[in-house]
Amino acid sequence: MTPISDSIASLSVGRRVALRMTAFAETPIMAAVRAGVVAVVPLTIVGGVFMLLANPPIPAVEAWVAPFSAILSIPVAATFGLLALFVCLAVAYDLGERRGQDRLSSVILAGSSFLLLAVEPDTGRLSPDPLASQGILTAILVAIAAVEVQAFFTRRNLVIRMPDGVPKVIYESFASLVPLTVLLASFWAIRFLLGVDLTATVQWLFTPLIFALNTLPGICVYAFLVTLLWSIGINGDNALDAVVAPVFLQYLAANVEAWEAGTTPPYSTALGFFTSFVNVGGTGATIALALVLFNCRDPGTRRISRLSLPTQVFQINEPLFFGLPIVLNPVLMVPYVLNAFLLTATSFLLMEWGLVGRPVVGIPWTTPPIIGHYLVTGGDWRAAVWGAVSIGLAMVVYWPFARAWLRSRGE
Repeated sequence: MTPISDSIASLSVGRRVALRMTAFAETPIMAAVRAGVVAVVPLTIVGGVFMLLANPPIPAVEAWVAPFSAILSIPVAATFGLLALFVCLAVAYDLGERRGQDRLSSVILAGSSFLLLAVEPDTGRLSPDPLASQGILTAILVAIAAVEVQAFFTRRNLVIRMPDGVPKVIYESFASLVPLTVLLASFWAIRFLLGVDLTATVQWLFTPLIFALNTLPGICVYAFLVTLLWSIGINGDNALDAVVAPVFLQYLAANVEAWEAGTTPPYSTALGFFTSFVNVGGTGATIALALVLFNCRDPGTRRISRLSLPTQVFQINEPLFFGLPIVLNPVLMVPYVLNAFLLTATSFLLMEWGLVGRPVVGIPWTTPPIIGHYLVTGGDWRAAVWGAVSIGLAMVVYWPFARAWLRSRGE
């Protein structure tokens, strides 16, 4: 085979693998996990706003707010403090719909099962820890188990059926009685008869993933996979989100807890790291490419770059990505992936060295660069400066490849 045919063959193999990954990400369970985690993001945004109000980054304002800090922190406890519970309910709701189950019953089954696991054996009271960030992974697994049990009993007609004409809400409540009994009895036996702490066990099982995503090699591998999938036309963020989003969300909640306690947030790669510090103006920092091509001689390319800039300010880069295109473009794919590596590594190291703050506030992924850098770190001006510098660095990476690409087209 020729080198060209070899590259085509390897690309086709890679694309087949990527398509399988995408298919896996779109299975009902993985899609429900992704939807459930996304559904609670507004809670992190609102909680983050109140956290900033209670702990403003400006010393003069902080002294003035100090007497009201405790009452301003209450919404933080009501959002981040119950994050795992909300994730459990959201995943159960979405998965119940995908499995053709009554969604309200799915939520009740999952919520009651998860709350049972949060009861302390010694006191019989709810422990706050499993309901917060530590319990997110357990919450997801409980939600999946609850809906799958519900679907199993429903499909096999192993439920209590009420006569026709009974109001739907009553009909569904009785239909959920048998699966609810099975679920509560099973989780009760595991937690209180066998003495298995599921939250601690799940955390232990996922320790390699939790550890890896907050290391430089681990987060660089993630950045490589995301941009590689995008490069061949597959939404890399969506394909991997169901796996990594719960971990990033857990990191953010732990950072918020540390921030409120006045200690250093422990996780650099918390939710907001990738969207704000790596995906500057879109995945691959493509706002930099739009700026490089802003005054190029080719009118079509120039028009695409200029028209795409307003959307890239809000982190939406599809007009440029598919308009040039970058997808399946062997020249532009290289700096696209390189920039993800560069910004991931440099941002991570700056945070680890204490030169830039770590993510402590949930913000919408569409927040413009520089502003997003500032807000996600709780008002760190150094992060905003780094945001501006990172765009410049990405432009330097894109420039020679863009010039080579234009020359290859005779422009």
